[in-house]
Amino acid sequence: MSAIALLGPAEIRALAERAGVRPTKTLGQNFLLDAGTVRKIVRQADVRAGERVVEVGPGLGSLTLGLLEAGADVVAVEIDPVLATLLPETVAAHVPGLTVGDATQDDVSRTVVLRDGDGRARLTVVTQDALTVTALPGEPPSALVANLPYNVSVPVLLTFLERFGSLERGLVMVQAEVADRLAAPPGSRTYGVPSVKAAWYAAARRTATVGRAVFWPAPNVDSALVRLDRREPPTTTVARTEVFAVVDAAFAQRRKMLRSALAGLAGSSSAAEAAVRAAGLDPQARGEQVDVAGFARIAEALGLARPAAPGPGTVAP
Repeated sequence: MSAIALLGPAEIRALAERAGVRPTKTLGQNFLLDAGTVRKIVRQADVRAGERVVEVGPGLGSLTLGLLEAGADVVAVEIDPVLATLLPETVAAHVPGLTVGDATQDDVSRTVVLRDGDGRARLTVVTQDALTVTALPGEPPSALVANLPYNVSVPVLLTFLERFGSLERGLVMVQAEVADRLAAPPGSRTYGVPSVKAAWYAAARRTATVGRAVFWPAPNVDSALVRLDRREPPTTTVARTEVFAVVDAAFAQRRKMLRSALAGLAGSSSAAEAAVRAAGLDPQARGEQVDVAGFARIAEALGLARPAAPGPGTVAP
């Protein structure tokens, strides 16, 4: 694909001013100013021409343009209706030959599609809260690439991995501390609920640190990129929700041993101890020492049978 003029600091501020947009902490908005960082994200995501990529929180469109430059067809999910309205205009101004093909509105979301001269949907903007999205228009996406809003990064990531099995990989920018948690191995100081739940879906690794100066407004913390590659979850006879219930209980009080932490779930500390032993683990171990397969074995041993409806509570950190 030919190079596209990506957004720079002056244009980003001008776009925001024209739309009356002021970045808010409530929505976790920190807009990317640096074209080099955008292209680094796209490279590390291994974006291929012609593939369908979902982006959460496109904001003013910095990363969206980078994905389009690589030849991807983008589905952008944006909660802010002002930004969602501005994005197609910005993209049409930067990518020659794209025009608004169609727009639809229902009780849940608004969708606007930009098509090229052959009628191919290059950009689809969905105005909706990412945590409530259960389906995406068009072909299923194969990759998630996003500068995730800081305040909901882990719930959004886990929700999309759960609901969209077509996702083969992801490259997300999050707070550096969150990146460490997502990629942490068992036994690590930062290993916890996000680490285990992400490991259910994918292998995660931190790939790069991103400084504060490439954002507007500059956040108070550094950011980092996390690469996730889909893999099969552990082989188990119990549902994911049952395994995640064990994970939540094990980390509810981090310093508790498993036999104590799981007592409420099992009905007693002796029942919890028996289940942990049956899973081949030490009842005196703590949650931070157990990998995702170990938690699946504990869930099997506990024989959890109560139904659990999927929802935000099942994927939150």
